Amino acid sequence: MPTVVNCPTCGTKVEWIEANKYRPFCSERCRQIDLGAWAEEKYVIPVANPLDDFDDEAPPTPDRKS
Repeated sequence: MPTVVNCPTCGTKVEWIEANKYRPFCSERCRQIDLGAWAEEKYVIPVANPLDDFDDEAPPTPDRKS
């Protein structure tokens, strides 16, 4: 029995089989919607700047006033 996943764009159930050339998406349309969202940078991974935690302890630099 093939694995069934939800289309990331619309939520439709999709069989994860080699014959489905759009997997994990249900269609070319959903695949293009996802690509467009990625191109518009709607998908981001939040990161913390490790230097933010140490800004108060960092020595002053010529362009930074303490």
